[in-house]
Amino acid sequence: MLPLEHKILFFLFALVATVFGLWGFYRLYLRIRRGAPASEVRWNEPGSRLWYALKTSLTQERTFRRRPWISVLHAFIFYGFVYYLLVNVVDGLEGYFTFHILSTHPLGAVYNLLADVLSLLVLVGVLGLLIRRLWTPRKRDFRFNEKTLLHPLVRNRYILRDSLIVSAFITFHVGSRVLGQGAKMVQEAREFGHFDAFQPFSSFVGATLFGGASEAALEGWRIFGYWGALGSVLAFLAYFPYTKHIHIFMAPVNYALKRPVGSGVLPPMKGLEEAMEAEEPQLGAHKLEDLEWPRLLDAYACIQCNRCQDVCPANATGKALSPAALEINKRMELNVIGAHPSPFTLKPAPFETGASTAQPLLEYAINEESVWACTTCGACMQVCPVQDEQMLDIIDIRRHQVMVAGEFPAQLQTAFRGMERAANPWGISRDKRLEWAEGLRVPTIDENPEPDVLYWVGCAASYDPGAQKVARAFVQLLDKAGVNYAVLGKKEACTGDSARRAGNEFLYQQLAAENVETLNSVRPKLIVATCPHCMNTIGHEYRQIGGHYQVIHHTEYLENLVAAGKLPLAQLEGAVTYHDPCYLGRHNGVYDAPRALITRMAGEVLELERRRENSFCCGAGGAQFWKEEEEGRERVSDNRFREIQARLDAAKEGKVLAVGCPFCKSMMNSTPEKAKRDDIVVKDVAELLLESVGRAAGEWAVPTAAPESTLEASAQPVVPNAELPMERTGAAPSAGLAVTAGPTNADVENAQPGSPVTTPETQPEAQAAAPSPATSSSADASPRKAWRPKSSGDDVVKEAVNDQPSAVSETPAKAPPARPVWKPKAAADDVNPAPVTEAASEAPPVETAPTRKAWKPKAQAASAAPAAPQEQVAAPTADAVPVSVATPAPAPGERRKWQPKAKAEAAPEPAPVAEAQAPAEEPSTSSEGGRKKWVPKNKA
Repeated sequence: MLPLEHKILFFLFALVATVFGLWGFYRLYLRIRRGAPASEVRWNEPGSRLWYALKTSLTQERTFRRRPWISVLHAFIFYGFVYYLLVNVVDGLEGYFTFHILSTHPLGAVYNLLADVLSLLVLVGVLGLLIRRLWTPRKRDFRFNEKTLLHPLVRNRYILRDSLIVSAFITFHVGSRVLGQGAKMVQEAREFGHFDAFQPFSSFVGATLFGGASEAALEGWRIFGYWGALGSVLAFLAYFPYTKHIHIFMAPVNYALKRPVGSGVLPPMKGLEEAMEAEEPQLGAHKLEDLEWPRLLDAYACIQCNRCQDVCPANATGKALSPAALEINKRMELNVIGAHPSPFTLKPAPFETGASTAQPLLEYAINEESVWACTTCGACMQVCPVQDEQMLDIIDIRRHQVMVAGEFPAQLQTAFRGMERAANPWGISRDKRLEWAEGLRVPTIDENPEPDVLYWVGCAASYDPGAQKVARAFVQLLDKAGVNYAVLGKKEACTGDSARRAGNEFLYQQLAAENVETLNSVRPKLIVATCPHCMNTIGHEYRQIGGHYQVIHHTEYLENLVAAGKLPLAQLEGAVTYHDPCYLGRHNGVYDAPRALITRMAGEVLELERRRENSFCCGAGGAQFWKEEEEGRERVSDNRFREIQARLDAAKEGKVLAVGCPFCKSMMNSTPEKAKRDDIVVKDVAELLLESVGRAAGEWAVPTAAPESTLEASAQPVVPNAELPMERTGAAPSAGLAVTAGPTNADVENAQPGSPVTTPETQPEAQAAAPSPATSSSADASPRKAWRPKSSGDDVVKEAVNDQPSAVSETPAKAPPARPVWKPKAAADDVNPAPVTEAASEAPPVETAPTRKAWKPKAQAASAAPAAPQEQVAAPTADAVPVSVATPAPAPGERRKWQPKAKAEAAPEPAPVAEAQAPAEEPSTSSEGGRKKWVPKNKA
């Protein structure tokens, strides 16, 4: 028990420290509530939310998802801190009241043993993490690449300084208690004749340091231990709201207030149309207070561990984006705008009482390159120990950039116009939406109004030649299994996935409203989609606007058919590995169905190192498919394909990469690394299943020759040297900061055999920035050669055309008339069309689906000559909808059609080759920086 004077002094000190501590926490609340209202329910089902928060916090299961050994050290500190909440209360009462918790009682023994052991483990954990941060190679965990925008506080080593302060506090707090308890152990040993066996660590410290000390010295050390342990906690309360250690309180709050939906569902924007009509629309996030309040809570919950950066595909390939830097920069700015000259000022800061922040988010939180480098793969949200929502911040910033500022990559404007005018990003006529089914009996909803299954074809399978093969394979499997199905045909429109993830929420809602109206009139029993993006949007996001449907992926449905015995299988030749699409696996949790099918067909799945929830993105998500990648060392798709080819190289027989997404298939087929590996075949699971079913029925004919190479053997494009400034901002924000910038853990963990990180001397990407003859001008680059089918047939089984119903059909619908024989329109494996030859130019023009443009570095665009077209597009037919045409003036009383404006790029867009192409739309007046300004529409 404390002497009387110490009791009085400690009580007064505790009172003052508690007031300042509680005031600091209240100011945290004021800052967080300055965010915009949450668009989703965060307070429902309090019981289940509290249980989830308690379970997740105490089990530390999210922390143990990565870095297991480091997570053990963190767990030592966490469990010690949690238990010390009880220990500090008991120790505080012991200073004012005479009582003892002796180990002679079972509960006392447990209490003392846990307190003693956890004290030791906390010290071990702090020391281990401190050594790791300062002296081991793992210090790269806390670095950022030189392109990442960092807040001035981060650049000035605030994180390191804060970590040292927190480490010193924990060490002093626990160490003081150990010293005081050691002195107590010596006193009790002299009284009872032995040390307490249930407090071995404290007993060892007491015997070693205080064995020969006098009673007065022992009492002095006990008082020191009391003030040191409890006084440091009270003093630290005032600093707590500004330190990274605040996450120990904010993380459980984050768990309790987590989103009620999965990571694949973006928050809704209500009242969008009214906001668009305002003179100064407030859409998306421009400043800190524009973010929803849970995103400000994220900043305080952030543990600053950089795990989200480790798994970010953009950061792993040398791009500017760092989800960790985004959250850290937000925290730093909140600390700055909440600071007072004196720590004893008991009044709110201007921001906390409603004042606006001075700087936009793009000036300190995240730069423009980072915003457009995100693939929305969700890896950052999945791996975050405290369940932050970094990806949603980026989406909100994109929404402001597109719908208010009108500043976005110019290539996206083509996709936006295509979706607006032709209901698909390719901009091809809606009348051609069912041409993929030529030669097959595919019933439409008009021909079969009450199907058991509605097959949602999607834009990719409707217009992209490689994805068309997947759709054809799937419907043939449905026919073989006797499934009563139908498609919407021309009634189907783009789901709007790419528009929404690019920030064009207005265009998304237009497309979604049309589809919801169509589907509500059809009232499908079950929707099956071959595109995970369509599946995710229809199944989850359409619920926000009144569309409630049961939607599953085609691999799940096919697995059910195989399990029911409706599709007999035969063994396939060759080795098969599987790439988990982000929107199928991580966002929707479908991992087992495609693997079950592959296992039945090939015997086993050659699993990749980055698989299931840790899968690496193909690079197409987040509307990246429709634009050039941001500046970096390599393409995301190249990084992934290097891992795939390294895994398949161990196989002796045929090498097959199985996918479950049309965009993954296109990216893997068109990435430059694939051009070197003609022996690796990329196929959808449905294509492999059709081959297996065909072999089982004796109907499969093995192709006699392999298709020609899909890509010309040419040097990969050169990206700028890492020391050069970025093309758009004119500076590499973190270059030269040895402490905060340098090789990151993302570089090391995601480096693949042959990547620029592992073999920089052999990579064109790492060469000097001087232009090479092959890449100095895009006019010198030859277009890719198109794959041409060896015969007029498809590589899927042809169904016999007759008037008899299928023998395996249970409830077949009336067979629609057979469509003309289908021929692929262009490159069947998702590559660019070949140059038009003299012979081909005499044939009637055929509309083709343009594919992704070849990736070009940005840094040399300003100095390069005007770019020549990289792909040749055939002249559109009479019924085709051109992508770029002048918009007619609205009639009186009619609302003007929304026209997105894109920022000007250094190099102009490729000009169309065909003379019949409609004249391009005149560009709008450029604004500062050369970017086009979009003016929100007003009512006529």
